[in-house]
Amino acid sequence: MLRAALALAVAACLAGCGASDRPTTPDGAVTGDVTVFAAASLTEVFTALGKGFETAHPGTRVRFNFAGSSALARQITEGAPADVFASAAPATMQQVVDAGAVTAPPVVFARNRLQIAVPRGNPGKVTGLADFARPEAVVALCAEQVPCGAAAKKAFEAAGVTPRPDTLEQDVKAVLTKVRLGEADAALVYRTDVRSAGGDVEGIEFPEADRAVNDYPIAPPAKAPNAAGATAFVAYVRSDAGRAALAGAGFDGP
Repeated sequence: MLRAALALAVAACLAGCGASDRPTTPDGAVTGDVTVFAAASLTEVFTALGKGFETAHPGTRVRFNFAGSSALARQITEGAPADVFASAAPATMQQVVDAGAVTAPPVVFARNRLQIAVPRGNPGKVTGLADFARPEAVVALCAEQVPCGAAAKKAFEAAGVTPRPDTLEQDVKAVLTKVRLGEADAALVYRTDVRSAGGDVEGIEFPEADRAVNDYPIAPPAKAPNAAGATAFVAYVRSDAGRAALAGAGFDGP
């Protein structure tokens, strides 16, 4: 349902936006494959945007590699061919910049915040971050080296809570899956992930989330195989169509 709504938002903007909203390279030619390495939390919205981009630029095909931002950064610094890198945190993007794998200044295109995710019906009776310290609660978190885990650490520190995780996952979608399958009583994921799960997962707001908001930067790697496509895709994400889709998925604007 969410994916369909995002696709409709992109299609509506394509129909109503002027030609200036459609990114082009200086010579107007954008063709071929565009390989996008993107944080797992962007899966649904970027998949929809990829289809919109292909419609706006006939002859292009967007290929995605969705994973934890730290894993993607490592792949890029090790030479994996990528045209675009969209990270869930500036710190992960900075690793790629420091390695010289990204030379263009990254730009923040969205922001995201955490929610407590619980299975439908909340069988663990979770109400806030303090429940993550209960020994009987089954808790799933992201590992600290990935952006959702780093954000969770900030939130717990702000709340003065020491969590007792039963599992530490390498990306936020893996954490969400634990809740969707009923294998965890509670998890910390992005609110956009709770929305993407539909009725399988319930989200609980908590005040400390304001202390752990993640900025999402995007940039083309220095050795992007399709530099023109990379420039165009980054511009498309920041266009009216991109902003509409991101807002529809629950992201905040930059």
